[in-house]
Amino acid sequence: MGSNLGSAEEGPEPPALRRLRRLVTTLTAVLILGVITVVGLLVIRLAQLRPSQPALPASLSLPAGETPGAVTFGTGWVAVVTRDAEGRERIRVMSPDGAPLGDMEIAPRPAP
Repeated sequence: MGSNLGSAEEGPEPPALRRLRRLVTTLTAVLILGVITVVGLLVIRLAQLRPSQPALPASLSLPAGETPGAVTFGTGWVAVVTRDAEGRERIRVMSPDGAPLGDMEIAPRPAP
């Protein structure tokens, strides 16, 4: 019964303690606003850095019997790796409108 814990008669708060409590509250608010600002700026900047997707040509016609295996886009050209019924692979380079620019057969590696 002689304990002072939780007593309503604690006396006035010292000015230094009041100043410290206000400083901690202010710094907490500034920290929260700073984190929100940094996250917002990161979201805005990263959204602007997203690379644009290359435009697919409306149609690419491959020779009969060849199936595409991979497509690569360049500046002003599209390369398609194809495989025919015999298993030979070929790189076909085309313009973005689908007109052929050239092709090259991919020679298989000799077995070791």
